[in-house]
Amino acid sequence: MAPQNRPQWDNVAERKMTLIEHLEELRGRLIKSVIVLVITTLFSLIFTRRVLRILIAPAGDIKPIFLRPTEMFVTYMKVALLSGVAIAMPVIVYQFIRFVLPALKPNERRYLTIIIPGATLSFLLGLTFAYFAMLPFALRYLLTFGGDLVEAKLAIADYISFVTTLLFWVGIIFETPLLIFFLAKIGVITPQMLSRNRKFAYLATAIIAAVITPTPDPFNMMVVMVPLVVLYEVGVLLARLA
Repeated sequence: MAPQNRPQWDNVAERKMTLIEHLEELRGRLIKSVIVLVITTLFSLIFTRRVLRILIAPAGDIKPIFLRPTEMFVTYMKVALLSGVAIAMPVIVYQFIRFVLPALKPNERRYLTIIIPGATLSFLLGLTFAYFAMLPFALRYLLTFGGDLVEAKLAIADYISFVTTLLFWVGIIFETPLLIFFLAKIGVITPQMLSRNRKFAYLATAIIAAVITPTPDPFNMMVVMVPLVVLYEVGVLLARLA
């Protein structure tokens, strides 16, 4: 007799679906995600001003300005939307997982219970690192470069775009160990493969650091590259434990 208390995910994966049913399910999950995003964005308007203050804080004594009548309003709504996305992300990720679940094998589905909370924590760690370690150095360099010739002025739209882009990509990069762990679990890569290609991985981290570092000086590049190397080595360790 089959066990009575089977994981809900296993039951979902067993049912075969037609292409039309897949499209209908995708539409339904997209609609649910959009509804939640609208609600969380409206809710985030309550504290958007506080979030803006936090994002502006690394600029120090330089107060951003807006150059167009609609610039501040658009920026305010953009920050509200980004905050709404952050709050709604667990629901969006859940809807995505429920959609792709039938395509995963039973052992792969079990890994999701580790990866989902781990991915959230890794992303938050990436945001924290970028905000406290990278932004102060980058802004200090950029805002003082050529300071004897011109005075630094920050357009609020450009500044918020710069800060949020940097925070987002560093947060994504901090997902590297979990990605390596998952790929090792499903047999796409092996610890031996990672060890053999370590020198190429280090070269890749140097290129990535050069691309995402907002300043051209070697010091700031090293501030980014060292954590990338550490993240890779953590990924290799997780792959050995997989």
